[in-house]
Amino acid sequence: MKNFNFFLFNYVKSMRLYYAFVTGISGWLGIAFYQFLNQSCVSVMRTTAILAILFLSWGINQIINDYLGLKEDRINAPNRPMVSGALPVIPALTLTFALLSCAGIAAWLLNPWAVIPMISGVLLNVIYEYSKAYSLLANLVFGVMLVMCPLFGFLAAGNVPEVLITSNRLSVLCMVAAMNASMTFYTYFKDYEGDKKAGKRTFVVKYGINRARYAGIAMAFIPILLISFFIVSGLLPWGDIIYKKDFIFCASVTLFLNLWTAVVYFRRPSGFDTYFNLKTNFRSCVIGQCMLMSIFNGRLALYLLVSSYILIGLLFDFHKDARS
Repeated sequence: MKNFNFFLFNYVKSMRLYYAFVTGISGWLGIAFYQFLNQSCVSVMRTTAILAILFLSWGINQIINDYLGLKEDRINAPNRPMVSGALPVIPALTLTFALLSCAGIAAWLLNPWAVIPMISGVLLNVIYEYSKAYSLLANLVFGVMLVMCPLFGFLAAGNVPEVLITSNRLSVLCMVAAMNASMTFYTYFKDYEGDKKAGKRTFVVKYGINRARYAGIAMAFIPILLISFFIVSGLLPWGDIIYKKDFIFCASVTLFLNLWTAVVYFRRPSGFDTYFNLKTNFRSCVIGQCMLMSIFNGRLALYLLVSSYILIGLLFDFHKDARS
């Protein structure tokens, strides 16, 4: 029992649950939109099941990432449980595939169509690890991978509508991809040394830290510029934004946190303190998803903005070791 508890502790630690809001809130976006579209509430039991899958999906897939990234993690994060041997590989992967199987069965029972984005997300997670050898391709793959979350949340919430694809829905999904691609761009700063030695050609490795920190300033404006383009072009008409005041507030907070993220990485692009920039980075990305939700559900967006900001900070504080 003692060994099992030790294994479970290190498994949960490896899940790094402060990340969970990235998948959880982007998936909640899909559930909230389904409710808005159908003008009906998704049952508490169904919503709880969907959110449990979404919030845990990052952590479960993180175990796969840790296994695939052992080479660079031996340099970047030598205290990580799988690297140090505290989390044995075979039992960890066995539990991961068991949990993925359970999630797949649950998704099938909710709506068989929901299995498609779930499987796609897992496959893209594997592809993502290898795409780091091709600079910005990794960011693109990561962004597309996170698009699977709102798709899963939407499909798992109920029956598929007759009209599934419209310009405003595609615009929101593009925003999810862009925000998450930008978020993962900044995470590469802390992994520079290990990625370089492992042959991972991320943007930071390929062009160097100094150039990358200037690129990070430009990256901060992408989400706001992109959504402005969608609104001005009519792909996401201003008239479709129902809760305009809530949207403007969430957009302002998103822009501020995007800029602050760029500033902290510009000031601390390398070294021990770079790890702690992650907290700002994740908050920025998650609150960006809240901005998208505020288009059609302002109150829920504001609730999630505040609670996510607080909880990300609390959970991150359980992971103060920059080498794990």
